[in-house]
Formats: sequence, C-alpha cells, structure tokens
Amino acid sequence: MTSLSESSAVRYDPYDADIDDDPHPTWTRLRDEAPLYRNDEHGFWAVSRWDDVRPALLDWDTYRSGRGTVLEVVKAGVEIPPGILLFEDPPIHDAHRALLSRVFTPRRMLDLEPLVRGYTVKALDALVGREEFDVIAEFGVEIPLRTIGFLFGIPEADQEVYRKATDDAIATDGTPVAFDQSSFDAVLSVLGDYVEWRSQNPTDDLMTELLNAEVDEPDGSRRALTRDEVVTYASMVAGAGNETATRLIGFTMQLLAQHPEQRRLLVDDPSLIPAAIEEILRLESPSPVQARWVQHDVELHGTTVEAGSIMMLLNGAANRDPRHWSSPDRLDVHRDEGAHLSFGYGLHFCLGAALARLEGRVALEEILRRWPAWEVDVDGGRMAHTGSVRGWGYLPVRPE
Repeated sequence: MTSLSESSAVRYDPYDADIDDDPHPTWTRLRDEAPLYRNDEHGFWAVSRWDDVRPALLDWDTYRSGRGTVLEVVKAGVEIPPGILLFEDPPIHDAHRALLSRVFTPRRMLDLEPLVRGYTVKALDALVGREEFDVIAEFGVEIPLRTIGFLFGIPEADQEVYRKATDDAIATDGTPVAFDQSSFDAVLSVLGDYVEWRSQNPTDDLMTELLNAEVDEPDGSRRALTRDEVVTYASMVAGAGNETATRLIGFTMQLLAQHPEQRRLLVDDPSLIPAAIEEILRLESPSPVQARWVQHDVELHGTTVEAGSIMMLLNGAANRDPRHWSSPDRLDVHRDEGAHLSFGYGLHFCLGAALARLEGRVALEEILRRWPAWEVDVDGGRMAHTGSVRGWGYLPVRPE
C-alpha cells in the first residue's frame, strides 16, 4: 500500500476549490489508498483514518500546535501572539486554557439560551413569507455574530467590521494565503481600541472579566493579562465562534433538505434535534483539517515522518471512516456510536463547543417551527474557501 503523493490514483490539495467543494471522494481514496499521504507541492503529510487522526490529536508532544494549526501559518514561521489558545502547547496553553475555562463555562453558555433564541426568532421572523432567502447572510451569520457581540459587549458596527477583517484574513482563492505578521495585526487591531475603551468603562461582560482576570504562570506566580493578551483572547473566541456556528447552520439546512425522511423525524420528535446536530457535525465538520508541526520522528504506515515536517490531521475524513463508523456517509439522527472529532480531541477540544451546539440546536428548533420542509439550491450556492474552515458562503433556501 503506497503512502506517497506519486501514486497516480490520488491527489489531495487543500487549496483546490473543486476538492474543497466536496472533499469526501478524495478523502475516501486517501483512507483506502494512501493513509499516509505526502504532498510535495505544499510540503505536508496527511493522515485521514480514525485510528491515526484521533491519537494524533491527543499526542501534543509529537504533533505540536505552537507554530499554528493552519498550514499557511505553520509554513510562514511567524511569531504567534500570546493568547491564541489553538496555537499553543503546554505549559503556556494549560495556563491560558484554565483562565478561559473560568470565564467561558458550559453552564454560562447554556444560560445564554433565551438570548440566542431571541436573536434567532427575530432573524427568522423577518424571513417568513419569502419565497427564497440566503440562509448564510440573512441568518447563519447573524446569530453567532450577535451572540458573541453580546458576550463581549461589542457594538454592532464593530461586530461587522471584525467579521470582515477575519474573513479577509483567512479567505483563499485557490492559492495559499500569504500569511505574515500583518495578517495577525489586521484582525487584532479591530478590537484594540475597544478593549482600551472597555478598560475605562467596565461592565458585566466577558471583556471586562478578561481585563480583570489573572493567569497562573508555569512557575506558580500570578499576573494580570496584558492589553495585547486580552485583545488576542477576545479575537480568537469571536473569530472561532462566528465561523463554526455559521457553517453548522448552512450544513444543517443542506443535509436536512437532502434527507427529508430524517427531517420529518425531527418535526415529529423535536427531542431528536440535539442528536441531529451531532450527526450533522460528524458528516460535515466546519473545521475539518488541523495542521501540526511534527516535533519528533514518527513511524506511520511503514514510513518515517521526520521531525520538522508538517502533518495535516484530516478530522473531517476520520469522521466518515468506515473502519470506525457504520454506513458513515448516511445521515442518521438515531446514530449512537460515540463522539465525533469535529470539535477536536484532547487538550485542544473546542472551548466553544457548548455555545456552537446551543446555537445549532436553537436555530434548528425555530426553523422547523416555521418551515417543516424546504429545498436548497446547492447548484446555485457557493462555498466559502479558507485554509481552516469549510462551509457555505451563500446558500439559497426555498421554504415549501
């Protein structure tokens, strides 16, 4: 069994828009034909099977995040600003995660349900009676944007500016993103002035909590966060929170339109909705690829991957591995086969998972109350292409 890119049978290029539009046929072939894949053009290795990806996500000592978890960031070799939790390794990761865990608890996220439902109802009611609407721009973007904005007390005008800066920084047109220090600066600068203003005008929000928080250093000492760290924390949470939930909502509308019998089960029994959200996340992960820096030589499928290499962990492919899942390409809201890898695994498990699940569940509950059936114009839709997030950028929906 070959593991090299020279095998004429399979090619995986994360910047190829045609592959990114529907990567599953390619990922199937990777799992079967090249479970350890080498891309010489972009200089990375990739693993796609469940039994390779899951242990690698757990093994932070071999597969490091400290140089970034996006291919172009790792290759750029830029200095990572402190506070980007996804781009950190222990021990500093543990100290920063402990701090964020105190202010971003699952219980606190669940307490947001009335707020999230209010945003959802307002946005959906404005679409009632329409023959067609774009579920991304007119709904999917709105809910996480307003929720994150509320959490941090960010004015609506600044929320829109921040989202555009994030989108511009990660978007790709089929070529690698030219990532450098200015890319970080462009995103972080949007919230910089606001953080300074909030420090002089504290209130009851997460931004104020971060300004007052102290981080435990590895040597046992404690200190307050710097302004730059607060900006970085807030930018990381806002960016990740906006993107994940938006893509989840788009995939929810697509998959349930394509599986009307499963949608009918949810209409008849709304208690199945949380399980349906998990199944949708498994089938179409909003963040399906994680880059890692290989710290030590590692043997995989008879090949040595040398220290200093870049490894792409294809968690989106592992989520459909038939070696682990039964009928993995089928949407089944009754599926009960354990957790997926769409929120990661191990020490980098997504802190915002509870909020994303809440937003996905509430969105689907309210959608089904208004429209028990709909069609999506997949051919007329458009995927948003980035190096780290996958999902619809434009998706027309036609209620029935």
